[in-house]
Amino acid sequence: MGLKFKKRIIGWMFVIFSVFMICLFYFYPMIQAFILSFQTGMGSNLDFVGFENYTRLFSDPTFLTALKNTLIYLIFQVPIMIILALVFSVLLNRPNLRFKGFFRTAIFLPAVTSLVAYSVIFKYLFATDGLVNNFLETVHIISEPINWITDPFWAKVTIILAITWRWTGYNMIFYLSSLQNIDRSIYEAAKIDGASSVQQFFRITIPMLKPIILFTSITSTIGTLQLFDEPMNITQGGPGNATLTISQYIYNLSFKYSPDFGYAATVSYVIVILVVIFSLIQFKVAGDRNE
Repeated sequence: MGLKFKKRIIGWMFVIFSVFMICLFYFYPMIQAFILSFQTGMGSNLDFVGFENYTRLFSDPTFLTALKNTLIYLIFQVPIMIILALVFSVLLNRPNLRFKGFFRTAIFLPAVTSLVAYSVIFKYLFATDGLVNNFLETVHIISEPINWITDPFWAKVTIILAITWRWTGYNMIFYLSSLQNIDRSIYEAAKIDGASSVQQFFRITIPMLKPIILFTSITSTIGTLQLFDEPMNITQGGPGNATLTISQYIYNLSFKYSPDFGYAATVSYVIVILVVIFSLIQFKVAGDRNE
């Protein structure tokens, strides 16, 4: 018993510091933010207002706009990105493909670029007199420049294109590493049985990658619900809050408008609730029906 107790103490000595730091920098701020969401005021002059901040959400047109915009990004961008990542991973996993290393690096490279740097580049590329409009006019796809940044619809499209460009390669790496662990004999047997490439993709690849697809879907959902850098640096949330996200609205409430940290904390917990809801939905949809 003495030796067993000693080993237990030694084990706790290895993890106690990490547990303390996680509690201090993760759970303590979460609890404090939750308490703050029931308060209002500036600085340290805070008053307890109960659920007033939460009821204020439903009558706040700016918050409702930010919520709608964020859900639009989520609904359109995440499926497009996941599908592209799957297609690229399958294509780059072909054994007879030449220059695989170059293509893999090229597609993954945007994931390691600076968020601010690439956002600024996209802002200039999609300007009215930017390279994108010049190219489209040169090949006669459009007759006049598209207002990518100043039109509400095209501004959303620009944000979706930017996010997709940056994160598709990141998700592709997860699928590619999983595909390399699938025995090639499975595909060879399916090919002998007459399965086409499309049938192999839907009947073998997708089921085998199901856990990874669930993981990337959840992480992409969380990332999109927290979207901040692209709208902030490309469109500044405009035109007229047309690209404003929840995270950007939290920033504005805290540092741009008259500081209201209590209401900002309330809005931040909307992201927490949305993450939980969408994660549960994805677990339910992707879950094993036999369980």
